[in-house]
Amino acid sequence: MRGLEKEFGETINAIRYEVNSFVDAGLLTSEQEGNKKIYKANTKHPLYNELRAIVRKTIGVDQIIDTVTSKIGNLKAAYITGNFAKGVNADVIEMALVGNELDTDYIDKLVLKAEELIERKIMYLTMTEEKMKYFFKDKPNLLIWKSEE
Repeated sequence: MRGLEKEFGETINAIRYEVNSFVDAGLLTSEQEGNKKIYKANTKHPLYNELRAIVRKTIGVDQIIDTVTSKIGNLKAAYITGNFAKGVNADVIEMALVGNELDTDYIDKLVLKAEELIERKIMYLTMTEEKMKYFFKDKPNLLIWKSEE
């Protein structure tokens, strides 16, 4: 709940109300684990497969990045920019990849695969950490992945 509160800039009560609405509609299930309430997608709901496909198309980019970051070089951070970052449905997803000695040939191959998976075009730019500090110093909400270092 706290993570959603920060991400959406809403009160925890507003988040709780919406999550409970999803539980009431049968889209989510919940169970108590100690002092925590765990929510999960209800895979038996009749709309589960359709909703899953929509979610994969809209947030699949960050999952792809997590899967491949170790293979493209010294990636420090990845940012979504442009209309998609503003929440506008866009045919092209713009990304900035921050790091040193990034393997652009491998990134190109991954982008082609990702484009097929999410059915959108991906345009990316690589930059050093110094350039990143200049371009993204006031835009931390655009960050979608950051190195654990």
